Amino acid sequence: MENILVAGANGTTGKKIINILTASQYFTPVAMVRKKEQLEQFEKENIKTVLGDLEKDISHTTEGIDKVIFAAGSGGKKVTEVDQEGAKKLIDASKDKSIKKFVMLSSMGADNPEQASQLKDYLKAKHNADEYLKSSDLNYAIIRPGSLTDNKGSGKIELKPSLNKKGSISRDDVAQTLVRTLHDDASSNVTFEIIKGDVLIGKALNTLL
Repeated sequence: MENILVAGANGTTGKKIINILTASQYFTPVAMVRKKEQLEQFEKENIKTVLGDLEKDISHTTEGIDKVIFAAGSGGKKVTEVDQEGAKKLIDASKDKSIKKFVMLSSMGADNPEQASQLKDYLKAKHNADEYLKSSDLNYAIIRPGSLTDNKGSGKIELKPSLNKKGSISRDDVAQTLVRTLHDDASSNVTFEIIKGDVLIGKALNTLL
């Protein structure tokens, strides 16, 4: 069982990731949360936790960790401090502990934020974090979903390095894709976009191999 650090574990998508990892026979989730009171809900369910604020020193959070999922976000309030610099800090902490894979939840549009009419600052922050990860020498996967919905997941997606169209996708299917990308037989050092589609997630990921 590999220990998977989930940054942003208390978020809507983060909680879904934790649930999938908990049910997995391959992975053990470690929920990274910012506040002590957030620890309790995970500890009640016997989920490992670590306290880490992305605006502060987080070098301790990758101790004993095999792989990382970065699903944290500031909700548009502190895009530079959290979405960009916080991600960079966790990438550095992962390098220090020779993490085997770093899976980044990014966003469609992060490849070219200057073209965005909305959320330009957020997309710039995600772009900078993605580029930092690419140049880190870590084994990585960068997943860029379309707009997120709370609809029930279908387990099916459309996936390409660049889809050249907009679309939406359920948080369920994003969480499933992030976890599937953790596997050693999943593609490494890749960046791709996803929206809802009609291809099973595992099959879609195989097209990257």
